[in-house]
Amino acid sequence: MRLGGVRELDLLATMVTEGENARYLPGVTFPPNLTACPDIEACINGARDILVVVPSHGLRETLVTIRPLLGPRSRVCWATKGFELHTGKLPHQVAAEVLGSELPTAVLSGPTFAKEVGAGLPTAMTIAASDKDFAQDLAIALSSDSFRAYTSDDMIGVEVGGAVKNVLAIGAGMSDGLGFGANSRIALISRGLVEMTRLGVALGAKRETFMGLACMGDLVLTCTDNLSRNRRMGLALASGKTAQQAQQEIQQVVEGVLAAEAVNEVAENLGIEMPICHQVYRILYKGAPPRDAVGALMGRELKSEQDATDT
Repeated sequence: MRLGGVRELDLLATMVTEGENARYLPGVTFPPNLTACPDIEACINGARDILVVVPSHGLRETLVTIRPLLGPRSRVCWATKGFELHTGKLPHQVAAEVLGSELPTAVLSGPTFAKEVGAGLPTAMTIAASDKDFAQDLAIALSSDSFRAYTSDDMIGVEVGGAVKNVLAIGAGMSDGLGFGANSRIALISRGLVEMTRLGVALGAKRETFMGLACMGDLVLTCTDNLSRNRRMGLALASGKTAQQAQQEIQQVVEGVLAAEAVNEVAENLGIEMPICHQVYRILYKGAPPRDAVGALMGRELKSEQDATDT
């Protein structure tokens, strides 16, 4: 395996010499079969399966870069989570536009903090693919004594889950940062899952996907553990920091910030009700105070819980 295409060339050079990502995953030594490669063309040359791991706003550009380097048997997968801003497209739709619809593609997603995966702690995730054989091949290649991959054919559901959970995690962080307690947190997670499912089903996903690892599993993890950058963003906002100040403090991309705008836009275009995600958007982009957002949610019209789960 070859690791390449890193934007920070100084970081890549360090990874070549030190055999680890000291900035983002210190103390985790690369396995013997993983090498850092500064030249993306050399990195892809001869490889059948290519894994793209970039933030959602960089996916299209990355796919355009690798497109002329792909061979007739190439297969592409990604671990990108989020809608493309302003187009409302999911990663598999962006990939189809750039690479064509005939190329086998897949998405890797699920409750997987890099620090724990790097430490060899037991982890499970989901691979959803347009091609059953590709999904199975990836599952076999990635699975080990401490890492288990499940396969799915629902790329829409897996990708919607990966996008929406980041927005909800910001909300969960704000709730905890304001001291609202465990009752509020579990209500936010439960109702957030309803919003996620509502949007996903409207886009063509399978309802059952949202009870799996890539949706409910990743949502619970991201909302409840401080390894989550999105949760930490919410905690920072609750303490009075701006999104920009929090981003500087975290020093990594917080996907939920861009996702909040994209999810709100997609939901409004489809006429889908997503009140929690909408309030997170208002706080991030309209300057709404977090406590006012809670009041807006608690003051909504009462309704049957069963009716509220309908699309």
